[in-house]
Amino acid sequence: MFAKLYSASVNGIDGSLITTEVDVAQGLPQIAIVGLPDTAIKEAKDRVRAAIKNSGFKFPVKRLTINLAPADTKKEGSAFDLAIALGILAANDVISQQRLQDFIILGELSLDGTIQPVKGILSMILGVRELNRAVLVPAANAAEAAVVSTAPVYGLASLAQTVSFLNGEITVKPHRKDIAREFEKYSRYEVDLADVKGQQFVKRALEVAVAGNHNIILLGSPGSGKTMLARRIPTIIPTLSIDEALETTKLYSISGLLAKNQALVATRPFRSPHHTTSDIALVGGGSNPKPGEVSLAHNGILFLDELPEFNRNVLESLRQPLEDGYVSVSRAVKSVTFPSRFMLVCAMNPCPCGFFGHPTKECRCQPHRIEQYRSKISGPLLDRIDIHIEVPPVNYKELMDAPAAEPSAAVQKRVEACRSVQRERFRDSGIFANAYMSTRQLKKHCALDEPSKHLLRLAVDELGLSGRAYDKILKVARTIADLAGAESITQEHLAEAIQYRSLDRSIMH
Repeated sequence: MFAKLYSASVNGIDGSLITTEVDVAQGLPQIAIVGLPDTAIKEAKDRVRAAIKNSGFKFPVKRLTINLAPADTKKEGSAFDLAIALGILAANDVISQQRLQDFIILGELSLDGTIQPVKGILSMILGVRELNRAVLVPAANAAEAAVVSTAPVYGLASLAQTVSFLNGEITVKPHRKDIAREFEKYSRYEVDLADVKGQQFVKRALEVAVAGNHNIILLGSPGSGKTMLARRIPTIIPTLSIDEALETTKLYSISGLLAKNQALVATRPFRSPHHTTSDIALVGGGSNPKPGEVSLAHNGILFLDELPEFNRNVLESLRQPLEDGYVSVSRAVKSVTFPSRFMLVCAMNPCPCGFFGHPTKECRCQPHRIEQYRSKISGPLLDRIDIHIEVPPVNYKELMDAPAAEPSAAVQKRVEACRSVQRERFRDSGIFANAYMSTRQLKKHCALDEPSKHLLRLAVDELGLSGRAYDKILKVARTIADLAGAESITQEHLAEAIQYRSLDRSIMH
C-alpha cells in the first residue's frame, strides 16, 4: 500500500515543496524515515504512532518506509508530522488518497493527536503559493498562512478533526485575512518623537539619517535622552510596503518570534541586543543556521546601546553585513543567506564615568582612560557610521517650558518626500537611498563647486578622514540637499554634513 501527499520545508528564509511518500509493506514492524531528515523528523515516528492510536485509529503493524523528496535536500523541523500521519492513514485506506492530492499539509503532532503550531509557515506557504493548492495548517498558524495564500487555508486543531474533514464528515470554513486590516491593526507605535523635549539639533540629525538611511551614533552623558531618541526612530521611517512586511515577517516566522495570532509584522523592526550578546547571536549562524539580530532588524533599526561595552569581535562582525546588506552562513550540510539591510543606530557615553564635557558635572576619568574606552570601537567600524552626533544634557527649563515638539508624523512626511526623490534617482540601480550609492553614483550625483571642494579639502586635512569617511560626508550632504529640495550640493549642505563627524574631531584621534 502506498500514499503520496505534499508538504513544504524552509531553507534559509525561502520555502520549497516537499513530497511525502509512505509505503506500507509486509515484514517486521518498523518505521524508516529517509530523505536526509534531522533529529526532529526522525523522532516523528514516535509522535505519529502515539497520535494515531490516541486519535482512535489503528496503527499498521507492518514495515513502513517514509520518503521525503527531493532526497538530496536536508529537511528540518517538526512540520512534517501531520503529513506523515495522514500518509500512513491514507495507505491504510482510512482517507482517500485522491483527496489528499489537493492539499499542502503542515503541522506538528502532540501524542494525543493535537496539532501544534510550527515555525516558518509564512515562508513555506510563499514557497508553494504558485501551485495554488489548498493548505492544511495548525489552527494557531492559520492567520499567518492566510495572509499570503491564494488558495483556501484550513486551520485544524487535531488529527481526528483533520481526518473527519478530509472524509467529508465535517465542514471547516477556510481562514481568511485582510492584509489592509492587518496593516491597520499592527502598524501603530506606542511612542512619538514629540515625547522628547528639546534636542532640536539631534532631532535634525535623526531626520537626515533616516532620510538617507545613514547609520548614526549618539554620544552623550547618562540621562541625556540617547535611548529615548533611538526608540522613536522607527516612527519617522516611511511605512513598510507590503513586500517589505512579508520579507520581515518571514524572518520572524522562521525564528518563532511572531506574537500569538499575529499574521504580519507591520511596523519597522527595532532590535536592541544586550551588550553581552555573542557574534553568532548578532549575525546569525549555528549548526542549523538561523537569522541573527542583524537579519531580524532587516528593513528596520539595529540599536546598540552602550556600544563600547560590546565585545570587540562582536562589533567587527557587523562590518560585512553593513557593507553588503546580507549575511551568508556556510556549514558542511548547507549554505544559507539572510537579508540584513538595516539602519545601525548606536549610543555611547563620552567616557567611562559618562560626564566628559558635561556642563555641570565633573569628569573623573584620566585622558588615557577616555582614549582606552573609545578605542574599543575600531576605526573601520566607525568609518561605516555616517553620522556622529553629540546629545547634550537637557536642563530644567527645556524640560518644563519647551514648546510642543513636532510629532513623528510631520517628520515622517518630509522623510517620505526625500525618499521619493531618491527612489526616482536610483530607479534603475537596485538601491533606494543615498547611503548605498556606489563610487560611480557619487561622482554623478554629488558633484561639488569649487568653494565646496575647498571646504571639504580643509575638513579632510584637518580631521585626517579616510576615503570611506570622505564618501560618507558626500552622501550625507546629498541627503541634506534632497531634504532642502536642492538640485546640487552647496557649501551650506556640506558644512552641516561635516558637523556630523564629531568623533573624528574628538579625543579618540
